[in-house]
Amino acid sequence: MEKLVEKKLTKRDYFVVASMLFGLFFGAGNLIFPLHLGQLAGSHWVPAAVGFLVTAVVLPLLSVLAVSAMHAEGVYDIGKPLGKWFAILFMVLIHLTIGPLFGTPRTATVSFTTGIAPMLPKSMQATGLLVFSALFFLAAFLLAYKEQRITSAIGKALNPVFLVLLFFVFFFGFTHSMGAAGAQASTTGYTALGGSFFNGFLQGYNTMDALAGLAFGVTVVTAVRGLGLKRQSSVAKMTAKAGVLATSMIGVVYLFLIVLGAKSLANFKVSAEGGTAFNQVVTFYFGTAGHALLATLLTVTCLTTAVGLVAAFAQDFHKHFQVLSYVQWLGLMTFASFLTANFGLATIISWSTPMLMFLYPFAMVLILLSVSGKWFNHDKTVYAFTVGFTAVPALFDMVAAFPPVVSQSAFGVAMTGFEHSFFPFAALGMAWVVPALVGLALGLVVYKVRARATVNVMN
Repeated sequence: MEKLVEKKLTKRDYFVVASMLFGLFFGAGNLIFPLHLGQLAGSHWVPAAVGFLVTAVVLPLLSVLAVSAMHAEGVYDIGKPLGKWFAILFMVLIHLTIGPLFGTPRTATVSFTTGIAPMLPKSMQATGLLVFSALFFLAAFLLAYKEQRITSAIGKALNPVFLVLLFFVFFFGFTHSMGAAGAQASTTGYTALGGSFFNGFLQGYNTMDALAGLAFGVTVVTAVRGLGLKRQSSVAKMTAKAGVLATSMIGVVYLFLIVLGAKSLANFKVSAEGGTAFNQVVTFYFGTAGHALLATLLTVTCLTTAVGLVAAFAQDFHKHFQVLSYVQWLGLMTFASFLTANFGLATIISWSTPMLMFLYPFAMVLILLSVSGKWFNHDKTVYAFTVGFTAVPALFDMVAAFPPVVSQSAFGVAMTGFEHSFFPFAALGMAWVVPALVGLALGLVVYKVRARATVNVMN
């Protein structure tokens, strides 16, 4: 039975939890992808930013609200209306994607590739990555070792350091502007308003934050309960308020980064990826010392996210697969991430994109169903129709996003051709939207018919 007396939280408690959430969300991709988006969009940075904010801010906020609305403690609870086995499968796929296969290793490789590698000779870079990633994940393991210390480690220590360093970059970037963002050329795909919006929307997938928001649920709930809250309703309210504050702060930072990226085109060509773009900007303003600033900035922000990811993985897997303890799962997660990181940033990004194209549609519909579920009592039929109709186009989008060895094969070309012929918005990478809406409509119709039949029988 829940205790009736709870600790009354202060404004400082709310700020610390929000700061922790900010630090958990804001990692490798959050720093480099919006800056690169600004370079790609140029003068059309506004619609690109709007699209990016939908998937990189609104969806992560909804994921936090979904955890709150469902009184969930992890990814498993979000998928539970579709049954135990679906919930387990969804949880495993989410954690593997944002965990040891792609998301967590990327936190180390972005830090190294952008901040450390430019200061090393090419002959030393493989060894440098090995040593750096080993130290990086050892630090992540130690910071996440005690679950109750995560709030202090991220919310009170690492995140404020990151924000101070980022402030200096923004201060110089806007007081000593390279050029006008609205006067820069746009790249192919960003020359029209619609294309700019949808490409920005898809770029938001790369942050992985909608997936991370679901995974971080257990970490946030543990932290909030550690502050003295016991009732589910109180934990949910605290989580929602902190989520709104954290994602609002993230949205502001994204806008600054996108504008800064567009401004940089006055001095630099569009870079191959955001890490190079950020390196150019920091070097322009701070010279040789910029490399040290960049290395520190990236390492701090990526470490905060890595701590959250490894902790969430260990917490969820220990809860559902108790063959290993929290610490053992934590050690396994950090070691696997260390191994994957040494494949390099380019390889990780190229193979993570297909998984994101597959998982993001599922995550989006499940988040929206969780938030709105009170209007149809979280009925399994509505979930089943919506998720089922989303599955096929999501699979097609995944195949189209694979590296050329798959996407340009006879099988890949045939799949892509079929998708573009029969699914609206396939060329935009949004083939799942119409089928998901059709599935939702059918599910709601079936739910309403059953509800009326039940009422008639009772009468």
